[in-house]
Amino acid sequence: MSLSTAIKIAQSSFSNTALQTAVASNNIANASNTAYNRRSAVLASAASGATVVHTARAQNDALQKQNLLSISKSVAQDTTLAGLARIRSTLGGDDYELSVSNYLATLRDNLQTFADRPSEQSLAETVVANAVDVANALNSSSADIQQLRAEADADIALAVGELNGLLKDFKTYNDQVKAGTAAGTDVNDALDQRDKLLSQISEIIGLTTVTRANNDMALYTSDGTVLFETLPREVTFAPTTTYTAGAVGNEIYIDGVAVEAGIGGNTSAQGSIPALLQLRDDIAPTYQTQLDEMARAVITMFQDDNLPGLFTWMDGPLESNVVPATLTAGLAASIIVNPDLITAAGGNPMLLRDGVNLNQNTDNNASYSTLLDSYAAAFATDMTFDVGTGIDTNTSILNFSTNSIGWVEQLRSAAVTASDDKAALLSRTQSSLQNVTAVSLDEELSLLLDLEQSYKASAKLVATVDEMMTALLQAAG
Repeated sequence: MSLSTAIKIAQSSFSNTALQTAVASNNIANASNTAYNRRSAVLASAASGATVVHTARAQNDALQKQNLLSISKSVAQDTTLAGLARIRSTLGGDDYELSVSNYLATLRDNLQTFADRPSEQSLAETVVANAVDVANALNSSSADIQQLRAEADADIALAVGELNGLLKDFKTYNDQVKAGTAAGTDVNDALDQRDKLLSQISEIIGLTTVTRANNDMALYTSDGTVLFETLPREVTFAPTTTYTAGAVGNEIYIDGVAVEAGIGGNTSAQGSIPALLQLRDDIAPTYQTQLDEMARAVITMFQDDNLPGLFTWMDGPLESNVVPATLTAGLAASIIVNPDLITAAGGNPMLLRDGVNLNQNTDNNASYSTLLDSYAAAFATDMTFDVGTGIDTNTSILNFSTNSIGWVEQLRSAAVTASDDKAALLSRTQSSLQNVTAVSLDEELSLLLDLEQSYKASAKLVATVDEMMTALLQAAG
């Protein structure tokens, strides 16, 4: 090997070491950056020795796609669970002390006591107070459910706005990747940013990716709707600010196709938007239907002369109200105790014993309990409920109200289990992906030590060549 060749090899080594050191240093600087994929300098053989030809970016397409899917499923499940936990909170603690079922049981028990001692006005006052608790529980639960729907709608609007913004940003970096790949320049930073955007988009809507020529990427939702293809597709949604029972929320459209809501406690939703749709349009309305049917049931049970008795509602003059025979949307929100029975409102609670609309205790008998006994018996009598409630439609009001709690708890239990499972899968997937793409400080520091030795070897080679050149010049002189 000639001295000139040795010098060229040393120069090449210095250049390679400098580039490799720069790559390793950049890796170390971004060790805590979760959106950064590890880089490595790729060497190739040349006449003067090895040379750095390009900087490779660590990646694994299969794990990346699984990671996006896991993110979508986990976020959707957590969103569903949060909504169900919100509904459960309206029931009170583990004893469901704030539930309609609990207040109905108390009303039944005290009503039976009043039927045994129908002459005691204090017992009548207690029963009316219990009825007020039932009505208030139905009112507040209905208000909470509609507030949940309104908040879900608002969250959808925010998510849609964020998704449109992310798709615009995605176009910016996707264009950089395409142009850089075609020109043969380094696009690793743009790829990092594009992958970060993919993770953020997958939190909002489930997606699949297709990579085309020059690293161009197209995005589709999990059900196949085009989300991005050269240009971002428009995601549209018209918010609804106020919700009442029976109100229908607006659809979300991606490229003109409506987004489908998730199904079940272990939700089929991918991303927050389908899960929010499920809460707004399925879970909350079903529970509202259960509340409305409870309201209809107690009004029916206590009707007097085919008109509302103990319970009535706030729509229209009391004397014109007809007891509803079928589901009436929003009844739980408007049910009240008949003011004619409330002492504070100038009413007489003993009318519950004698008849609210038609006096049936014509002899003014203090021991008259026929009506009270019939009311108490009604709590155990089967009734027919609307099929939209999603639970047993032919049962007593006490069983129905208990089944409603069971319905919430069954969904929530399934959601809790699924949330844990999907979170575990996401953690494993991200761990596997990070093992491939993340920076290992130990490995990078070890590489720097190797590069230091390479630098020392090249420096020694240069020093040796210098000594030989000096000796030759001295010999020639």
